[in-house]
Amino acid sequence: MSLRAFNARHVRLTVEGKVASITLDRPERKNPLTFESYAELVRIFREAVGDDSVGAFLISGSGGNFCSGGDVHEIIGPLLDRDTKGLMQFTAMTGDLVKAVRACPQPILSAVDGVAAGAGAIIAMASDLRIATPRAKVAFLFNRVGLAGCDMGACAMLPRIIGQGRASELLYTGRSMSAQEGLDWGFFSRTVEPEALMEAAANLARQITEGPGFANAMTKRMLAMEWAMSIEQAIEAEAVAQALCMTTQDFRRAYEAFTAKRRPVFEGS
Repeated sequence: MSLRAFNARHVRLTVEGKVASITLDRPERKNPLTFESYAELVRIFREAVGDDSVGAFLISGSGGNFCSGGDVHEIIGPLLDRDTKGLMQFTAMTGDLVKAVRACPQPILSAVDGVAAGAGAIIAMASDLRIATPRAKVAFLFNRVGLAGCDMGACAMLPRIIGQGRASELLYTGRSMSAQEGLDWGFFSRTVEPEALMEAAANLARQITEGPGFANAMTKRMLAMEWAMSIEQAIEAEAVAQALCMTTQDFRRAYEAFTAKRRPVFEGS
């Protein structure tokens, strides 16, 4: 199925050009997730695997906030009545969202304004790129509700982004990481004023889609796979990956454009 035909009911999904935009749209409660929106996001990212017409994703929240995490009334409360099996089903589902984000071949950009807490912080973390406003606050606040910081891959991914010590502090205390800290620590690639956030994020997403789609997907795949490789293994794997990219028409288009002294137009093939 093309994402253009996907009937999203629990998030807003639009596709313009090669950029698919997902908006978490419950502004009155800072855009919390529900069981249904979790499942719908998983389906969207899994559908994207087969949709070559989409070259990048842009995730944002409405109303001046990104996402406040799991809905206290629609998720947290009902979990108290589940047995161990039911709780495992829930935590497996939340983990499936991060797996789907990472397995999605298209680069994913999160535009973070205001609150990004709990699962909202995780979505931003699991994205490939993050842009924020100065008022962004990212909180992995699981320990504040009596849970471990090891949720949805946080203990694996966050230290790789900001370092072990900084990640440890955030996961043990549950405190918010400010936009400036996020920028200084490499969590955010840049910050822009709130009124410029969506334009800046959309421009970056479009810039990504103008690149070679197959090669971008390969870059994302290797960035993930090489976490578990030695340097020697990574070099060998990248040699194979790059040789595959050299078989694409986009590689040929780049050469022909260079010799003709014009900008290449990539088509993802």
